[in-house]
Amino acid sequence: MALHSFHPSVARWFSRTFPGPTSAQAQAWPAIRAGRDTLVAAPTGSGKTLTAFLAALDDLVRRGLEPAGLPDETAVVYVSPLKALSNDIRLNLDAPLAGIRAELSALGLPEVDIRTAVRTGDTPQRERQQSLRRPPHVLVTTPESLYVLLGSASGRRMLSTVRSVIVDEIHAIAASKRGSHLALSLERLQALCAARPVRIGLSATQKPIDEVARFLVGAGALRADGTADCEIVDIGYAKQRDLALELPPTPLEAVMSGDQWTQVYARVAELVWLHKTTLVFVNTRRMAERAARHLGDILGKEAVAAHHGSLSKETRLAAEQRLKRGELKVLVATASLELGLDIGDVDLVCQLGSPRAIATFLQRAGRSGHAVGGVPKARLFAQSRDELVECAALLDCIRRGELDALRVLPAPLDVLAQQIVAETACREWNEDQLFALVRRAWPYAQLSQARFMEVVRMVSEGFATRQGQRAGYVHRDAVHHLLRERKGARMTALTSGGTIPETGDYTVVLEPQADKIGTVNEDFAVESLAGDVFQLGNTSYRILKIEPGRVRVEDAQGAAPNIPFWLGEAPGRSDELSFGVSRLREEVAQALASGGHDAAMALLTRTVGLDDEAARQIVAHLAQARAVLGELPTQHTLVMERFFDASGGMQLVIHAPFGSRLNRAWGLALRKRFCRTFNFELQAAATEDAIVLSLSTSHSFPLDEVARYLHSASALHVLVQALLDAPLFGVRWRWNATTALALPRFTGGRKVAPQLQRMRSEDLLAAVFPDQVACAENIVGEREIPEHPLVAQTLDDCLHDAMDADGWLALLRRMEAGEVRVLARDLPAPSPLALEALNARPYAFLDDAPLEERRTQAVQNRRYTDPQSADDVGQLDAQAIASVREEAWPQPRSADEMHEALGMLGALNDDEVARQSDWKKWLAALAKAGRATRLIFEGKGRAARGLWVTAERLGLLRAVAPDAPMQPPIVAPDDAEQPADRDTALRELLRSRLGGLGPVTVAQLAAPLFLSAAEVEGALLALQAEGSVLQGRFTPGGTEPEWCERHLLARVHRYTLGRLRREIEPVEPRDFVRFLFEWQHIGAGSRVSGPEALSGILSQLSLIHI
Repeated sequence: MALHSFHPSVARWFSRTFPGPTSAQAQAWPAIRAGRDTLVAAPTGSGKTLTAFLAALDDLVRRGLEPAGLPDETAVVYVSPLKALSNDIRLNLDAPLAGIRAELSALGLPEVDIRTAVRTGDTPQRERQQSLRRPPHVLVTTPESLYVLLGSASGRRMLSTVRSVIVDEIHAIAASKRGSHLALSLERLQALCAARPVRIGLSATQKPIDEVARFLVGAGALRADGTADCEIVDIGYAKQRDLALELPPTPLEAVMSGDQWTQVYARVAELVWLHKTTLVFVNTRRMAERAARHLGDILGKEAVAAHHGSLSKETRLAAEQRLKRGELKVLVATASLELGLDIGDVDLVCQLGSPRAIATFLQRAGRSGHAVGGVPKARLFAQSRDELVECAALLDCIRRGELDALRVLPAPLDVLAQQIVAETACREWNEDQLFALVRRAWPYAQLSQARFMEVVRMVSEGFATRQGQRAGYVHRDAVHHLLRERKGARMTALTSGGTIPETGDYTVVLEPQADKIGTVNEDFAVESLAGDVFQLGNTSYRILKIEPGRVRVEDAQGAAPNIPFWLGEAPGRSDELSFGVSRLREEVAQALASGGHDAAMALLTRTVGLDDEAARQIVAHLAQARAVLGELPTQHTLVMERFFDASGGMQLVIHAPFGSRLNRAWGLALRKRFCRTFNFELQAAATEDAIVLSLSTSHSFPLDEVARYLHSASALHVLVQALLDAPLFGVRWRWNATTALALPRFTGGRKVAPQLQRMRSEDLLAAVFPDQVACAENIVGEREIPEHPLVAQTLDDCLHDAMDADGWLALLRRMEAGEVRVLARDLPAPSPLALEALNARPYAFLDDAPLEERRTQAVQNRRYTDPQSADDVGQLDAQAIASVREEAWPQPRSADEMHEALGMLGALNDDEVARQSDWKKWLAALAKAGRATRLIFEGKGRAARGLWVTAERLGLLRAVAPDAPMQPPIVAPDDAEQPADRDTALRELLRSRLGGLGPVTVAQLAAPLFLSAAEVEGALLALQAEGSVLQGRFTPGGTEPEWCERHLLARVHRYTLGRLRREIEPVEPRDFVRFLFEWQHIGAGSRVSGPEALSGILSQLSLIHI
């Protein structure tokens, strides 16, 4: 629409303020003015919010200038996903309104009083009442506050006149339960209004855009071909950006050291000084507080502030306003400042750690240069070598114009239960009519009538618990199919609504003012004591008293604080970024194979656009990993590696760069499969690129079999049973029960304490799913899952939200079809790619073991300094194998020690005895005493060949060879070993022999015992299943599979690792100085002169890399 189509006052203000409409504005305004639903997709800083607001304000101005004037009713509702977005109203609404009023005055027209108001959870009660008494024309709110207004009589009166709804940053809520909740609220709003409100959606990062459009308009506004009946203004998300990686001066490792963090903070402070205003984004609230403290030490406390969801509204707003006024140099924030905020002129954005998603980084980078024509400038600080690869892949994805795809959740039933209670508390509904309303919301378009009625029965019948009947909020007239309110339903729906999970945080209250300044995690509060000092919002506070749900504090006057922690806030990597990581690995591997390091460096610097240092570190890291593993793990090639730890157990690492959601599913199912096979609960963790399973000394198996442990046809059943044992199920159950109002957040006007909520959650679970909380000894077989909406929803959330079960099953099918290669590697030390998984954070754990008891703590890591030195890491040291063989073989010094050695080995043949000078003499003495004998297996007389055995183990050899004659005949003691059958005896004999041999082939083990290779191999496989022995190619250059007792093999690994460590062991300072004197020709005996000497010195200098 041309600008002259606006009212002159609006057009004049716009022309004075901006050079002209952006492309998004020019394309969207005609559709909005025509009353069509409109979805605007345009880059950050392209004026999207003003696109929607200006058309609405123009309509209000025109109505206000009519003879009847502007009625006192709400016409526009603006929904934002963040409370902080509502504080943005002054820039996007108040400034245009003031400008339009001035233009109206200049034109000699009467003033139009257009009122605006903000309604969020932080809005004071006085302002709420004022809005209800005199409704604002434009209401800015959040999804949760819109739901509350739809549930109150006064709020419904105010909303009944709404003509348009603006949903900003629609991508941030569409793919979550908040989105499903909002979709139902919009349908309830539509049913409340006389005419359907126009819906306008705004976002810079949305894919697939057709799906977002369907979410916006609902299933009731679809065309015959299934597309949304709305105007889609797609400008795209590509624009000029200044994005780059930042690295500390020292090379990154698997975990960033304290010195490197100091270097990072110093570099961030340097960037802050070079720019007027800087935003630093981090992924967690704890990291926000830590970064704010360190930057405050460098830049001064007054120049730095923190901004995150656990700070009070007043604290956050004060930080935003200080940033706008230029009083702050840097603001450290989490996702609380990520979306759509115009918080003044931000020159630079720094991101500490990978943001884990393409859209997240684009949104955060877009906070700088957030103006029409502005160029976002962002710097990305990787925290480890693997994160460096991920960050490089992120920049590559942005260069290619890729974006994360969102997935709208299909019909979450806990949200549906809450909205049914809320809507029936407002008016009577016919069941079919309410079902039709629900189905108009796009997430519920495929909801079946049967599933809907299950939820209706749940909210009408409630739950029978030990405390009696509870959570029955709807009166159902089954005869007339009507649903009505029950007593207390409206209050419960209003006070306990929303879908944001209950975290059980403690409120922090500043004394003596009694001001709420934020919240801290329940565990942190409980573990703290009066007198402790902690930091919140970059300010130190001293704890005065800890009460249930509340921490009373005083200002600690800058005393050195602890940093509080919050749980469950680490973001998972998006599927698209995981694919980008895999693609980058493949490209680097191909470049290394075809042209070596130079080709890989050229790929990263010229094609991806990295600087030389970042490219060098990535190439070095991936080249080392490739040399150790043989291949780089990608989404087409998986690598499984296994190595011993210091405890004698093993670590199994599956390198699968599919993201933590898929790896969590695979790891949980594998953990269950190992538990069933070996009867041992093992520890496990899943990161974005790997799964680590900590195996005990009882696990032994061919490594390549792990890929076949789970089959796609039955894997989901195994995963569901594993899920029931995981902590995840109980947490998600409590969240869903709270959302469905089965566990109200408030009772009697007071918030329910977190510990009481957990107890009630368990009671509720016992009523619905008794087997889940029953004593394990009383459960026979697998647990049967009951048919209940909340149980079904909890399983669905775990399988498809917390995990990616569908993606995992698709991967298993690809592996079965041979589309994905699987390589197996037994290593003496963890590969470079395994170190991140071994240092996984607690949020990656798939079991309950605390950090200090993790078996991964027993892993001895090796530092890889040179890719060329990594080629032998996959091999065991031949000298180490020889040393272990020598140590394992007994060295007796008397007849008694000979008896012990013979008992330990099980049996000795004549050739082994003949190789030792004293053994035959000692064995003859033992035979004379009746303590040992020789069983003849071949020949007679002097040519006879046989095995020596002790009297205590005679039964073992008798069970293996019952017809072999004894020379001399002896009798076994009464308490001697008596195996049950020949197979058992053979296993025990081989177990004993392997304890003294080291790595051996089947032939080397069978020949001395006069046994066939087939029966020895069968017994070895049985021992392997018990975890006693391991199979592999251990001796360098060997071609046949070998077998080795696991503890001896662990010793070989340890010796090999010791040899590798000695290669890089530092020398004594005096030896190093002596070398330097000789090498630099300073010593008296090494000085040189003449032209030849000069040439030699220059050659030496050319070897030094500056």
